[in-house]
Amino acid sequence: MKKIALLITAAIFCCFVSCNNEKTSAVGETKEENTAAKKNLDAMHTVTKAFDTGDPSMIDSVVASDFVDHTDRGDMGRDSLKAMVVAWKKASKDSKTEIIKELADDEYGFSWLRFTGTSDGSMGMPAGPYNMTSIEVVKFNKDSKAVEHWGFMEMREAMKMMAQQKTPEKKEK
Repeated sequence: MKKIALLITAAIFCCFVSCNNEKTSAVGETKEENTAAKKNLDAMHTVTKAFDTGDPSMIDSVVASDFVDHTDRGDMGRDSLKAMVVAWKKASKDSKTEIIKELADDEYGFSWLRFTGTSDGSMGMPAGPYNMTSIEVVKFNKDSKAVEHWGFMEMREAMKMMAQQKTPEKKEK
């Protein structure tokens, strides 16, 4: 169960967002807010690129040192995010992230993402192909660095992955 939660968190975080031409921002923004919104989306895209490539070296440029990732395993920091980038790519070398929809303002970025690829089974997800979606919420500081993250996966998809997990066979006494 913990491994599935770790995988879900990785997938969700992967969704920090990838590139998309249809960027939506709040109505009635000032030019300054629109610029901040774009910077926030760009930061989300940088994190997604890190997950897609397995290269955590870009994380420090867009994630604050006091970053908090709110996960089912407790609150995690920036170093945990970097470790997750490496582990995610190792477990799913062909992973791809698709942005279904995204929007941002000067304080938050939101994205609806689809993750596809093939899991090797090492991160708590069953080995084999996966196709899942999540909603990612990221809070930014005034410098457009991520300070908090929350990820949400549709319960039906989480349950489907858990059902595919092999349960240990009971030993006979």
